[in-house]
Amino acid sequence: MAVTLTINGHAVAFRPGQTILAAAEAVGISIPTLCHLKGATPTGACRICVVEVAGARTLLPACSTPATAGMQVQTESPRVVEARRLVLELLLSSGHHNCSVPRDRDADWTDFQLTVQAEDGTDRLCPVWGDCRLQELAFRYQVDGSRFPATATIYPTEMANPLIVRDFSRCILCGRCVQACNEVQVNRAISHGYRGAHSKIVAAGDRPLADSECVFCGECVQACPVGALVEKKARYQWRPWLSEKIRTTCPYCGVGCQQWLHVQDGRIVKVTGVEEAEPNQGRLCVKGRFGYDFIYSEERLKNPLIREEDGFREASWDEALDLVANKFKQIIAESGADALAGVSCARSINEDSYNMQKLFRAVFKTNNIDHCART
Repeated sequence: MAVTLTINGHAVAFRPGQTILAAAEAVGISIPTLCHLKGATPTGACRICVVEVAGARTLLPACSTPATAGMQVQTESPRVVEARRLVLELLLSSGHHNCSVPRDRDADWTDFQLTVQAEDGTDRLCPVWGDCRLQELAFRYQVDGSRFPATATIYPTEMANPLIVRDFSRCILCGRCVQACNEVQVNRAISHGYRGAHSKIVAAGDRPLADSECVFCGECVQACPVGALVEKKARYQWRPWLSEKIRTTCPYCGVGCQQWLHVQDGRIVKVTGVEEAEPNQGRLCVKGRFGYDFIYSEERLKNPLIREEDGFREASWDEALDLVANKFKQIIAESGADALAGVSCARSINEDSYNMQKLFRAVFKTNNIDHCART
């Protein structure tokens, strides 16, 4: 007999060890979260996922509370909604979050936006407008940060590396980036630092990312639910409503990581990992996530070059391939097939390495083929 609990009046089967959040998600019941990161240890830090459990003295975080047989859960009771609204109001009052209704409901929306943009030192909306979990929940529960005094920004935005912008004024200290770094990628480059009003996410004793153990895989950026961590190259360039998502396989090595290419006006402006896809489950390396804009470089070679005397001249692919093939034939005719040798790149895709060894063994008739991973 299946073990069940009741969520919003519906009997829901669950596996022993599952949390209330996991049991609800399995049957399509939405419980909002901010700090929860799939595959990482639940912390219950943000309190957005709190639910009302019959007999419990307080509201319980669904992400870290185990489901038990006979448990009766309400996910959107008046008490739960009131608690979530309070948490959202506190978050919106801390730092720059120009994503909800104005602080002063009688104020003009345009004036509010212009004020926040001036504070941010930019003439644009928040860089993750339309792709922010806090913004989504602010609209869902119709809250703003006007009830509490605004929290001053005490840490400047970090721009000291070419890939990631760290905007501490938008950080909500949910801890998802720390879990993504320490538990998902296991790089252990960032952690929680300081206490109270001075709390922040720090790297290498509060140094810039470029001076830390960070390998710039960008997993923290993908995990961040707000605008605290943003790809520098995509900042203010990418907007979700203007772009198209195209799924592809990363070409940098043989792992086969699945990517989303965010294409805008015919150009790739951002790359993210496909969360539910194997083998990477959303994870990418620095090349897979950030190494895409070189394809638009004006210095990129677009045609084969053939050396002649002291320089090079452009040639067609047919001419270049014929030249290489004839040189190989000449070497084999003069010195035998074993005069040729090849080394396949460990960072190329598996299919390329397979084809290269097939070329040497089946066509050139030599076993002089190796792989640079061994050397």
